[in-house]
Amino acid sequence: VQLQASGGGLVQPGGSLRLSCAASGFTLDYYAIGWFRQAPGKEREWVSCISSSDGRRYYVDSVKGRFTISRDNAKNTVYLQMNSLKPEDTAVYYCAAGSRATLIIDAYDYWGQGTQVTVSS
Repeated sequence: VQLQASGGGLVQPGGSLRLSCAASGFTLDYYAIGWFRQAPGKEREWVSCISSSDGRRYYVDSVKGRFTISRDNAKNTVYLQMNSLKPEDTAVYYCAAGSRATLIIDAYDYWGQGTQVTVSS
């Protein structure tokens, strides 16, 4: 059972990135998926999540209107499209799978290794 987060990189303010969270060893269809991020010296924070049952999407206020979470069950992958990126979005981004869509870190059972996003000019 493994989650692989990818798609991070260096981007200028105002730019875009699409993060991917691919699963192996299990089917993402049955899991809620959350994205979290951790900036240097800060605690890990919840960014977004999508439910497994009805596809409802949730976002932290700071990314609403800029980030979009989606899932492609055929590819066993969840995406986080990030637009209008700001320097304060700089962090390591993690995806996680759990039984319910929630901002609670401990509710997630499986975690990816993280992908670095750096927003800088």
